[in-house]
Amino acid sequence: MSPWEYLLQPAILFFLLGVVAALVKSDLEIPGSILKILSLYLLFALGLKGGAELQKVTDLMSVALPLLVSTAAAFVIPLIIYPILRRKFDTPDAAALAATYGSVSAVTFITAASYLGARQTEFGGYMVAALALMESPAILVGLIFVRRKGTGNQSSGPSWGSLLHECFANKSVLVLLGSLVVGMVTPPSGIKALHPFVVEMFPGVLCFFLMDLGLVAARRIADLKGRRAFSILFGILFPLIAGTAAIFVARAVSLSEGDALLFTMLCASGSYIAVPAAFRAAVPEANPGVYVGLALGVTFPFNLLVGIPLAYSMINSLWN
Repeated sequence: MSPWEYLLQPAILFFLLGVVAALVKSDLEIPGSILKILSLYLLFALGLKGGAELQKVTDLMSVALPLLVSTAAAFVIPLIIYPILRRKFDTPDAAALAATYGSVSAVTFITAASYLGARQTEFGGYMVAALALMESPAILVGLIFVRRKGTGNQSSGPSWGSLLHECFANKSVLVLLGSLVVGMVTPPSGIKALHPFVVEMFPGVLCFFLMDLGLVAARRIADLKGRRAFSILFGILFPLIAGTAAIFVARAVSLSEGDALLFTMLCASGSYIAVPAAFRAAVPEANPGVYVGLALGVTFPFNLLVGIPLAYSMINSLWN
C-alpha cells in the first residue's frame, strides 16, 4: 500500500471529511450518546479479537518481556518530557501534558491495526493487553508531579484511592480488559458466531467514529492560542522522536513487524479520553484546551496521516 493509497482509505477520508465540516462551520454533529456506544464497540471488538489471538499463544514467557517494556515506557515517557514542557507551561498544564503523552490513544492503535490488516501483516493479540497496561501509569506520574509541587485540588479533591480506581477501573480499560479475557476463554465456535458483528462491522464503525474525531480535532486547534507555535512543534516532534526510539526498542526485544508498529504508535500517541477523565477531577487548574487540544488537534491527525505509514516504512526497512 503506497502512502497515496493509504490516504484514500475510507477511514482516513472520513476523518478528513470531519475536518472539512468543522472548517466550513457545518452543523454536522454526532450525538454524544451515540459516540459513547461507538467507542465502547471499538474497544469491545478490539479486546475480543485480541483475546482470541491470545488463545494461540503457547509460550507465555514470549509475551512477558514486550508487556513489561510497554508498561515501563508508560512510566518513562512522562518523566522525560515533563522537564521540557515545564519550560513553557505551569505545573498543572505540564503535568497534564506529560500524562497525556505518556498514556496512549486507543483509536490510533485501532487505526494502526487496521493498517496492518490492509497489508495482511499479522500482529500478536497480546498487544491489546499492552494497550490496556499503558493507559494508566502515566496518569499516576502526572498526578505525582502535581502533588509534589503542592498544586491541584488536594483538600477537597479525590483521594489517591479514588484516583487509582479511576485509572484502573474506568470504562475504557474495563471494557478492553474484560473483552480480552472473554476472547481468551471463549471457544472458537463462539468467536465465529460473533464474526459478523466484531469483524465485518468494524471498518464502518471506525469510519463513523473518525469522522467525529475530525470535527473535534479541527475545532481543538483554536484552544492552543498563545503558545500555538511551540505546541504544534511539540505535537509533531514528539511522535517522530518517541516513535523512532520505540522502533529501536522493538527491534532490541525482537518484536515482529506488526507488533513493532503497534508498540511504536502506542509510544508515539497521546491520550484524549483517559487523561481528561482523571485530570478534570483531580487537577481542575490544568486547561483541557491545552492537553486535549494538542493530543487531538495536532498529534492524532499527524499520526493518522503521516506517522503510521512512516513508522511502518522504517520498520519494514530495518526488519528486512
